[in-house]
Parts: sequence; C-alpha cells; structure tokens
Amino acid sequence: MMHSMTRLRADEAAHLPITTDREVEERVALLLRNAIRRQWWTLYLDDDDVQLPLLMPMAGYPERPDLPSGEGGTAAQLIADRLSGIMRQVGAAKVVFVWERPGGPETTPYDREWARALAEACRTEGVVVRARLILHDGGVRWFAPDDYA
Repeated sequence: MMHSMTRLRADEAAHLPITTDREVEERVALLLRNAIRRQWWTLYLDDDDVQLPLLMPMAGYPERPDLPSGEGGTAAQLIADRLSGIMRQVGAAKVVFVWERPGGPETTPYDREWARALAEACRTEGVVVRARLILHDGGVRWFAPDDYA
C-alpha cells in the first residue's frame, strides 16, 4: 500500500510496486504535485510494477503530434521510438505518461490529440503504456479511455 501523500524516499519506492490505478495516481501526485509549465513526464516500471529510478521531463515538445520530426515520421513516432530505446537500456517493461500543463482538469482537444497519436505510435513500437495522466493546476487526473482510443 502507498504512503498517504507524504514524501517517498527513492529507496522506499524501489520496493513498492505500483499495482493499482490509485497507486499510480498517488505516486505521480507525490512526485509532481501540480502543474507549473507545459511539459511531459515519463516514469518507468519494471516487470513487477516497481518504479525504476528514472523520471524524465520533456519540455518544448511540438505543439502537434503529427508534425514531421525531421528524422522521418511524426513527432509522436519519434518519441515512441526513443522511448522504446530508453526502456531497453534501463530494463523497463512499462511507461507512465504525465502531461503537465497549467489549467483545469478537463482534457482539451490538444491533450486528446497527443494521447491518441502517442498511444498508436507506442503500439507500433511495442511500448507498453501503463497509464496516461494529466498534471493540472489542482493535481493529477486520468485520461478517460475515450481520450486515447
């Protein structure tokens, strides 16, 4: 069971699997709290759903996921390709996506566009996505399944 909204030390996190949706939400809330700027985060889990000691922010990502990446393919395809490589390097089995952006908890057309495009690109690359969340001014919320289907 997760600790109730207190600080979690890295050595504790290395022994606490994140097995339920509630635990995913709590972990993200413990680590990131609320939105400050537009950026995107990835958390990585091993085969036992234990968070690996890697939390990566990505600021300055393209406004639209379908924009050409400059390396062939779209921005979403390039990100999924890079994530696949990172996951192999660190031994991750799953990834958690967190879109940080100021504003309210409702998903926007922009949020849904990125979630759908990245979901498709990750399926193509074989990247297993454990969760998709939005970090907003008031905290964390889940994407609804319809937002990325």
